[in-house]
Amino acid sequence: MKLPAFEYACPATINEAVALLAGHAGDAKPLAGGQSLVPMMAFRIVQPSLLVDLRRLPGLKETKVGPNGVCLGALVRWRDILDDKRLATANPLLREAVSHVAHYQIRNRGTVGGSCAHADPASEMPGIAQACEATFTVIGKGGSRTIKATDFFKGALTTALKPDEIIIEIQLPAWPPARRWGFQEFARRRGDFAMAGVALYYDLNGGKAANAHIAVIGVGDHQRRLPKAEAALNGQTVNEALTIKVGETAAAEVEPQEDIHASAAYRRALTGTLTERALKAAMAR
Repeated sequence: MKLPAFEYACPATINEAVALLAGHAGDAKPLAGGQSLVPMMAFRIVQPSLLVDLRRLPGLKETKVGPNGVCLGALVRWRDILDDKRLATANPLLREAVSHVAHYQIRNRGTVGGSCAHADPASEMPGIAQACEATFTVIGKGGSRTIKATDFFKGALTTALKPDEIIIEIQLPAWPPARRWGFQEFARRRGDFAMAGVALYYDLNGGKAANAHIAVIGVGDHQRRLPKAEAALNGQTVNEALTIKVGETAAAEVEPQEDIHASAAYRRALTGTLTERALKAAMAR
């Protein structure tokens, strides 16, 4: 389908971009990589009167790695993450999840900020944001503010962003070298949206799991953590029997929706299997 008619602007400063968004009373959309927005426009799911292209805004394409963790500019692309060897140790869970994002061509254009602002329930980056307790720095006509990942994602294609706000950066906390982690997802074809996915990590305290974080994608209206499954893991010696128990707990904790791709029961069972596999991968590390 052809795109609907729209105006186009490519501001050179963040303040100019915010002013353009604010001046159109919610009828303008920021354009990052365009890998989600443009198809939605083609199908008339959204029909903004103005696209505000963010590609010229300074500082949004940088990845910073330091003692406090990883800071991703909103326009950092998937391929930038995969090509950045620092992230193999600074946050390997992020790097592994991004390797599952769509196809090569999309990874060349898609951005972390665009994915999180789009908030598709099956997207990998929002799941990593939830698992890693990320924080978002956003800016709008009222100034800048910081939003925790738990407060940022509200539901399917819905976030805490106001119509005049754009994401500036995403901060992921520091990653201890000895942390154990795993990522698993399942899709009908490589690159398709996941029917279910699990991102998890835990630290070791006296040989037992501590600080467990388990987040799921594709099994609800947005990505979220599983506190019951985390509690089943914390304080325990991680072995094969425990991976099965935690997987069963995760399966019982999710409330997946049924659609043309899979039943709710299938997604629930898949969540348990993927949790078990992710934990076994974490054990091997």
